[in-house]
Amino acid sequence: MRRCWGKYVLTGVVIAILAGCQSRPTDRGQQYKDGRLEQPLALVNEPNATGKPVNAGDFVNQVTEIKNASPALYARNQDIFQAIQRWMQAGADTRNLSQFGLNAWQMEGVDNFGNVQFTGYYTPVVQARYTRQCEFQHPLYGMPAPNKKSRRLPDRAGIYAGALGERNVLAWTNSLMDNFFMEVQGSGYVDFGDGRPLTFFAYGGKNGHAYRSIGNVLIDRGEVPKEEMSMQAIRNWCETHSEYAVRELLEQNPSFVFFKPMSSAPVKGASAVPLIAKASVASDRSLIPPGTALLAEVPLLNNEGKFTGRYEMRMMVALDVGGAIKGQHFDIYQGIGHEAGHAAGYYNHYGRVWVLKNNVASSFGTTSLLMQSAAR
Repeated sequence: MRRCWGKYVLTGVVIAILAGCQSRPTDRGQQYKDGRLEQPLALVNEPNATGKPVNAGDFVNQVTEIKNASPALYARNQDIFQAIQRWMQAGADTRNLSQFGLNAWQMEGVDNFGNVQFTGYYTPVVQARYTRQCEFQHPLYGMPAPNKKSRRLPDRAGIYAGALGERNVLAWTNSLMDNFFMEVQGSGYVDFGDGRPLTFFAYGGKNGHAYRSIGNVLIDRGEVPKEEMSMQAIRNWCETHSEYAVRELLEQNPSFVFFKPMSSAPVKGASAVPLIAKASVASDRSLIPPGTALLAEVPLLNNEGKFTGRYEMRMMVALDVGGAIKGQHFDIYQGIGHEAGHAAGYYNHYGRVWVLKNNVASSFGTTSLLMQSAAR
């Protein structure tokens, strides 16, 4: 009897273990090959990964942009950048990092199994005119002065209703959704259709109201399943609903972004450094300071945004920030225009990341990062 009981217990344990393994999601690139990680950054002798960075040239170009635009930031990370370039020139074998004076610190991920969240952002290009005409009915605004009586700017619904008038209108576009996604990205290029070079509209400020995710609104309403939510899913929903319904949805987010036109400017992040597509990321600065070099194993998606089962290694630098980018989460800059927007719109997947530090600075730098993380 005891023997049979023990057999049942053992069987139950095995089933529980198998069920636990099967319950771990893998549809968005999650992996579980490194076991459980118990700290934000863990020193490893060498990354448990194969392959070499596919974007060595872009990484070198990004480092050059840092050197030219921010000599101080470059100086703080010069030794690391140069060591990484020597490592890549020698074949970029992850087993040989220590030979070039580099240590790899693996990030624990959002689930303590090394699965770091990746999302994407891009720089849109919108069509506009200088005056209101034909289909160009949707205004892009510059930052207005606050109302002297209320000392507060109107919310999105008020702005859509005309509370700001036309005094601060910078351009008129043909798509309310394009305007909204340009707000989400924080900047964009505007094509006025007159043959002139594109005008860069930089971030110019906010109205001071709290941000609310319209993606979460659609999930809460049962309009889009949580597991299918993406920027592309939001755009698809809007394309199949009336202008009234789209406006009502957007008004659920009271926050509103204003812009500042610049005649000619490269796309820069919060570090004031021009960004190279897929070689720069936005990060949580309390954990990953600007200039941090990252070796990332990024999941590859197909044209429909589904994980293909394959990954590629990339070298990237943390050069930007984002209001929704917290902790073990990176926003990968995808580039400019529709194709970049298509890729960015689907990205909400997981990969592994190793912070690269030189041997001398690794201990001090990571101790500082861990203290900052614990204080959050």
